[in-house]
Amino acid sequence: MPPRRTPLRSIEPGRLSSVATAVRLLKAFSEEQVEIGISDLAKRLGVAKSTVHRLAVTLVADGMLEQNSDSGKYRLGIALFRLGSLVRRRMTVSNEARPLLRELREKVNETVHLAVLDGHEIMYVYNLESTQAIRMRSDVGVRKPAYCTAEGQAILAFQPDDVVEDMVGAGLAARTPQTITDGDKLRRLLEGVRQRGCAIEDEESEIGMRCIAAPVRNDAGEVVAAIGIAGPVSRLTRKALTAFIPHVIETAAAISARLGHRPRIAS
Repeated sequence: MPPRRTPLRSIEPGRLSSVATAVRLLKAFSEEQVEIGISDLAKRLGVAKSTVHRLAVTLVADGMLEQNSDSGKYRLGIALFRLGSLVRRRMTVSNEARPLLRELREKVNETVHLAVLDGHEIMYVYNLESTQAIRMRSDVGVRKPAYCTAEGQAILAFQPDDVVEDMVGAGLAARTPQTITDGDKLRRLLEGVRQRGCAIEDEESEIGMRCIAAPVRNDAGEVVAAIGIAGPVSRLTRKALTAFIPHVIETAAAISARLGHRPRIAS
């Protein structure tokens, strides 16, 4: 089941107001004015200085703001740079992947995905549906648990151990009778993904659907995304899976090359 989100109407109005004010506070900074004091921020936002100070302290603690120790003024923090880099990375991967994903869809005529890891979930950032009547749908922006999706497994297999352990610790809820809910089994599965170079999902996320996915690497060799093809079990038979795996791995490698990745040559 997808994570439950708290309805907006159940959130206290004061909390929503504080969030909105914090967003406005961050947007007050510009290239022309990179540092602003509490009094000036209070005037711009039309709120009390005590309110601005409280928000600033919270944002500094989260790295969203930094305070100049000499002037006491505030500037945007490094955490915002990291978030911006994440957005840019997703956009770059998607832009570089699109022509190659179109070619892959033409070869296999199954739905093709590009997904990135976001916390314990994957998020689809690009999607090309099969032209066949029965097909898998996953719209851009849709999220699914990483541990039971081929794209998620293809990414998780190359993440630091603590990322996987954190996910196991949060619980592996069953989406179907095929979902792996045991941490040791998931670790063994990810080891198989590393050895094979791709992940194969067999009705672990959705009944009646199979998926193959391979990791996409950046210029530093880090796995930043995964591409996958998905379709009904009636078409993605064992024979079809075997035939499609090389296409998926080759396409992922080609996208990685466009991102600057150069495989190490064994000596």
